[in-house]
Amino acid sequence: MELNQYLDIFIEESKEHLQSINDQLLLLEKSPESLEIVNEIFRSAHTLKGMSATMGFEDLASLTHHMENVLDGIRNEKIAPSSTLLDVVFSSVEYLEEMVTSIAGGGDGKKDVTEVVALLNQIVSGEAVEVSNTSENNSTSTNYDSYELTILEQSEEQGYFPYEVTVTLRDDCMLKAARVFMVFEVVEKLGEVIKSDPPVEVLEEENFDNFFTITIVSKDSEESIQQRIFKVSEVEKVDIQVINVKQLQENEKEGSNVAVEEITQAITEVAVTDVVVNEEKKSTTKKVASNKTIRVNIDRLDVLMNLFEELVIDRGRLEQISKDLKVTELQETVERMSRISNDLQNIILNMRMVPIETVFNRFPRMIRQLARDLGKKIDFQIIGAETELDRTVIDEIGDPLVHLIRNAVDHGVEMPDIRRQNGKEEEGQIILRAFHSGNHVFIEIKDNGSGISKTKVLEKAIERGILSKEKSETLTDKEVYQLILSSGFSTADKISDISGRGVGLDVVKSTIESLGGTISIDSEEGNGTTFSIQLPLTLSIISILLTEVGAEKYAIPLSSIIETAIINNSEIQHVHGQQVVQFRGKVVPLVFLDRVFDVSKVDDCNSELSSIVIVKKGEKLAGLVVDSFIGQQEVVLKSLGQYLNHTFAISGATILGDGQVALIVDCNTLIN
Repeated sequence: MELNQYLDIFIEESKEHLQSINDQLLLLEKSPESLEIVNEIFRSAHTLKGMSATMGFEDLASLTHHMENVLDGIRNEKIAPSSTLLDVVFSSVEYLEEMVTSIAGGGDGKKDVTEVVALLNQIVSGEAVEVSNTSENNSTSTNYDSYELTILEQSEEQGYFPYEVTVTLRDDCMLKAARVFMVFEVVEKLGEVIKSDPPVEVLEEENFDNFFTITIVSKDSEESIQQRIFKVSEVEKVDIQVINVKQLQENEKEGSNVAVEEITQAITEVAVTDVVVNEEKKSTTKKVASNKTIRVNIDRLDVLMNLFEELVIDRGRLEQISKDLKVTELQETVERMSRISNDLQNIILNMRMVPIETVFNRFPRMIRQLARDLGKKIDFQIIGAETELDRTVIDEIGDPLVHLIRNAVDHGVEMPDIRRQNGKEEEGQIILRAFHSGNHVFIEIKDNGSGISKTKVLEKAIERGILSKEKSETLTDKEVYQLILSSGFSTADKISDISGRGVGLDVVKSTIESLGGTISIDSEEGNGTTFSIQLPLTLSIISILLTEVGAEKYAIPLSSIIETAIINNSEIQHVHGQQVVQFRGKVVPLVFLDRVFDVSKVDDCNSELSSIVIVKKGEKLAGLVVDSFIGQQEVVLKSLGQYLNHTFAISGATILGDGQVALIVDCNTLIN
């Protein structure tokens, strides 16, 4: 039987089962006596083993079999679940995920799992198990998460070289921690520290052998870095390897999650049709409900969306023609077609909506490991994981959330002893919440940690030249907190391989703004911080205000607009060389679009008045000056293509009903 036709289904099913195992293991850690949870994990592992064997991936099936033996021992109450045991099972799952990722990328899914299989066998045989470092499952090279790979990629684009520097100390070295500190001091002068293996906390406690690896980005050569490190006493060997970031990213890539069904159903039904119908089984503790779903290749949805976008363009043209001809029958037909196409638009957009849990579900295990590495106690809660976003937005939002959550774990939640001293519970709390509001989705990352020190942020901002001391005295609390989103801004007191690496939250800010979203920060020193992200539901079809500037038309997204106004030119004032206008008690700077886009002005019979669109970016406002307002429309956002995608203040274009092209203004770049 030819199995290649089932490969995509196998990959999706495998990811679903592995995610289920991850989720259930986290629950088992909190309720180790629950056999129901163990049975749920066992069922997923057993199904994964059978699928892998059927598809011919013997290494994957073999490792799953060994893991299944441990689970079988637990559910038969022959083995007691412990923290160490769960660490080994988590490591096994990480290996399985890497194998599936390899298969998805066209590989054979083979991997050396001798070490973890030996540990699993020790558990089954009742031997004592020691896991030296559960955060790493590969002692020969450093593992990088998607956020770290993004930092490495951006560093390369800025002319830096990414290196893995392995330093070996002499066997008779007496003060290993001191030598580690001296090595870090040297490499920090040469570039930015991205990661250390083992983590910094382990190195500080001298809980490592005589070697460690530091990942850095630097503009210096390998020879120069090596020579500088050798100047530190008791360093025996320095090995430097250039990191192949592209290869690591290819290994990291994962496909989108779709619906869940049993592999046997998929194999029997896919031969007959391209979709698979599934009756999802709910937990016995919940009300049994039948839910029929179909599997559709995401590429087909993209094609359908593109076709509908063309339909929207033609709908606009028909509406324009109907308006010009003023034929009653045509107008009625066009109105009916508009209503039907609006309903169709809602259906298609809903088909592209994906629960945000596909992003959120990676975080519980990540926080578990980070908390263990840092010696912190964290209660992590997810609220609103069922909230849906367009798949395009889902694909981009993962990395910013990883950064913000790591930041909350490292900088937000304090160490248990410090929390006790401050009269808090030892266990800190991080809440990840998502919810709909209008045409937007809000995502909040809230912690009850130390909060942001306003004084410290201002001192660092003045030191970095981000603002003057005089200006700092006029800022509100929220404006001060926004400063930590500035490029390269960091208030970290010491080296950390979790965050505070000199690569600030500006990466998060730029990604969110590229999605048409905004990020705001609220904090209370001593009581915690909340990061709030606002995102559009979808990026493809947007509501805009169409305006005229000279002989050209520009579209301004309604999501950025607060209000429109027509003012007398005498109301325009000059402040510090900037033209401004008073708007509801605030001084709003004006941006003249004809000057920004170098558009020739058309003679205006009423030159005493100006049409202004008040737009926002977080707490900041600006007034975009145009010649006239045409009206509100729904349009299809089209990319400008590879050669024009960096055009200043333009995020895309659209085709109007009369066939003209209107450029869509990127308001974020126009507000300073």
